[in-house]
Amino acid sequence: MGQIVAVAVITVLAVISPGADFAMITRNSYLYGRGAGVFAALGISLGVLVHVTYTILGVGLVLTRTPVLFTVVKVVGACYLIWIGHKTFSARAQSGSGPDGTAAGLSRLQSLRTGFLTNALNPKTMLFVLSTFSQVVHHDTPLAQQIGYGLFMSLAHLIWFTLAACLFSVPALRTRMLDRQRGLNRTIGSVLVALGLSLIFVSA
Repeated sequence: MGQIVAVAVITVLAVISPGADFAMITRNSYLYGRGAGVFAALGISLGVLVHVTYTILGVGLVLTRTPVLFTVVKVVGACYLIWIGHKTFSARAQSGSGPDGTAAGLSRLQSLRTGFLTNALNPKTMLFVLSTFSQVVHHDTPLAQQIGYGLFMSLAHLIWFTLAACLFSVPALRTRMLDRQRGLNRTIGSVLVALGLSLIFVSA
């Protein structure tokens, strides 16, 4: 029971902490509508499962104990955030959306992929999953229980970011945000670029 409580508390605190995932959900939801935000949230939850899978398999330990390999992963993830941040910062104003709430130019698959890559390439999420498992999982912890922890982490991300997507795509709020989208795009873009740069220049 102690393990379960520890995983739950650590996961909730990690999920609600602002970061690249939250910036991405905010961006997708107010620019492209609820559909884009929800599918990005689904992509984020799938990205978490990637980290969980290689952690359970032991590959995560290889990454963290191989400085060169870990640096490569960190730089790739950072470059992706910087690229998305630049695109957001320089994005043209969007107007209108399709009947499902997703604007032209960003399909559900693209939204899913954006959320997935933002999380799967984020070394901070990798360290979160690794540190959580190393603290609460022991050699005698059943594999099914470890998988359960991973699924809970993924579900927690899905629920939180789906709620965020629903909030930022509320018509009244979205309209106000779209009216100020130039400033919001630059703010969110700057945040994503800053997060990317921090992954490169700040030690984890």
